[in-house]
Amino acid sequence: MTVHDSEGRLGEEFFTPGTSSFTEFLAAHRPESLNTNWILPDGMQAPPARVPHGTTVLALTYRDGVLIAGDRRATAGNLIAQRDLEKVHPADDHTAVAFAGSVGLALDLVKLYQVELAHFEKIEGVPMTLGAKATRLAGMTRQNLGQAMQGLAVVPLMAAYDVHAPDGAHGRIVGFDVAGGRYEKTDFHAEGSGSPYARGALKKLFRPGLSRREATLTALHALYDAADDDSATGGPDLSRRIFPVVSVITEGGFERLPEAETAELSHEMVEQRHGRPDGPNADV
Repeated sequence: MTVHDSEGRLGEEFFTPGTSSFTEFLAAHRPESLNTNWILPDGMQAPPARVPHGTTVLALTYRDGVLIAGDRRATAGNLIAQRDLEKVHPADDHTAVAFAGSVGLALDLVKLYQVELAHFEKIEGVPMTLGAKATRLAGMTRQNLGQAMQGLAVVPLMAAYDVHAPDGAHGRIVGFDVAGGRYEKTDFHAEGSGSPYARGALKKLFRPGLSRREATLTALHALYDAADDDSATGGPDLSRRIFPVVSVITEGGFERLPEAETAELSHEMVEQRHGRPDGPNADV
């Protein structure tokens, strides 16, 4: 996108009144920059075996806020396309987005969403409300519907710390569908091909008031269960030292857990599985 003229000045589009949406700005002045325009010709389908897809991602609330995590595997058909994919990204100081689906389009969606939130705050002078963030992400997902119908679906998962919520209810989780539907979730949620198994583990292990360590172990167990039954989900790779991405959002903002902490807890979780391969029992 060209932002300056030959003399180094900003183009006139930057001085034209409009909305605070960066996506709408691009659509009006540089529509070719939006990946939603990359529609395959009629009758064509994206060959699933050639397009890397990523799964599984999940989120759960805990004592200090909300945790969001994802495995690292991307697959192209029956092949492992990448072993260390990053599926969890900060969107702003108190919001994170993870994704399942077509990797290339998902990464572009995440980058555009990050700019969207930053652009709004610069124009309006205040951060977007949590509800508006979810609505904006739903709209951006809906714009990808044409590609989703051709086999290039992207499904995001949003987690946020709501600074305006009453005590004990700061962690928020919002799920989406390919048509842009948004659904606020209570306590936990998962997306991707391994999500049924991850949600089953979370339903068994989640309880209110988890500590950060307990919440991280719960997420790791859920991802392990997903990898145990879904070939597109990767478990912790101890030999290559590739572990799930785990991040938390608290009053202090977004934080990705240090690699050393994730590695230590992953080893602990795997050791627990040696004695109980199907995972821990739920507290009753």
